[in-house]
Amino acid sequence: MSVPASLAEIVDDFAALDDSDKITLLLEFAGELPALPAHLTTEAMEPVPECQSPVFLSVDAHDPVAVRLYFSAPREAPTTRGFASILQQGLDGEPAQTILDVPADFYYDLGLGTAVSPLRLRGMAGMLGRIKAQIRHQTGTGPHDPAGPTG
Repeated sequence: MSVPASLAEIVDDFAALDDSDKITLLLEFAGELPALPAHLTTEAMEPVPECQSPVFLSVDAHDPVAVRLYFSAPREAPTTRGFASILQQGLDGEPAQTILDVPADFYYDLGLGTAVSPLRLRGMAGMLGRIKAQIRHQTGTGPHDPAGPTG
């Protein structure tokens, strides 16, 4: 699996736990999602309709050496908020190509498949797919990328 060290560490942390402890860790991540910077509002962010809860993201890949990721997710949706926080902590500041190389299904390695519904996991896949699409758009690699739109 090709993931940056920060995301690999998160994956390893989840993999070492049983299901109930994985949920506890996911809730901890939910509490750690950073607030949006003052210059960014939810209205200016991309919605993630694949999520069951209203989640918005913003990707700044104008410096492809250090892509910035921002998420807005309601506190009343701790699972979705936890997923956003995992992606933010695991990928924020990484080079564009490093993020594009993350497997679309990396989240299976978190081992949450028995603790969280497949529909919820699909929301995490949706977030990652939209991050990659924004990076491709902003860096000019566009739809011609051989990995495809969610690859």
